Amino acid sequence: MYSKTTRAITVSVQPIYLDEQSDPAQHQFVWAYRVHIVNNGFETVRLLRRQWRITDAYGRRQTVDGEGVVGEQPVLEPGAAFDYTSGTPLPTSSGFMEGHYLMETRNGERFEVAIPAFSLDGPEPPRALN
Repeated sequence: MYSKTTRAITVSVQPIYLDEQSDPAQHQFVWAYRVHIVNNGFETVRLLRRQWRITDAYGRRQTVDGEGVVGEQPVLEPGAAFDYTSGTPLPTSSGFMEGHYLMETRNGERFEVAIPAFSLDGPEPPRALN
């Protein structure tokens, strides 16, 4: 589990390699990731946007930017949590993801909350026998 706290908002991520959806022979590797967001602060916040930076084993980067998460813009009262699961494919058996959420308080103040960098680790490639 990877966790990071920004301005009393804790984001925890657990990546899971999906063997049944992956096809290494076709360079298709798929992960799910479970995200747990907790508002440990005293202000109500709304998650407006997300931005992910996904990097494969060759250093190729893809950016995903959009409104909310999984079709929602959750509101987190103080002490509340929000959980969701999403996924990503890669053409390599490893990589990493990181990013941020754009949050807004009830008085309209906007700020970014960091999503911790986390590793996407798939099966080890076959090794040549000596």
